[in-house]
Amino acid sequence: MTIAEMREKCKAAGARVPRDVRVVSVLVLVALAAFGLGYRAGIDAGQGTPLSIDSSPLAASTSGSVVASRSGTKYYLPWCAGAARIADANKVWFPSAALARAQGYSPAANCAGL
Repeated sequence: MTIAEMREKCKAAGARVPRDVRVVSVLVLVALAAFGLGYRAGIDAGQGTPLSIDSSPLAASTSGSVVASRSGTKYYLPWCAGAARIADANKVWFPSAALARAQGYSPAANCAGL
């Protein structure tokens, strides 16, 4: 079989496939190739390590259900903005809001859910 015969055979096979299917197929293949190249470039650049979510609210809430500052008067839920501003060394964890109130802390007004 010559190259010209192979070309004609491929043209005939391509003519049987609808144009829309060919366009979508090419777009999907280009997208997959671009993703693969980007992923490979990230690994080569040393960015292929998994993400770490150490500061997530769920990770913080395992230490207690509310947090307060040693020198403050308000207590917060772990995901509130006020809790993020407290230095780790100054955080006091309480298993419940009732225990925090018993220790003299009051709920923060800017922390929704308290």
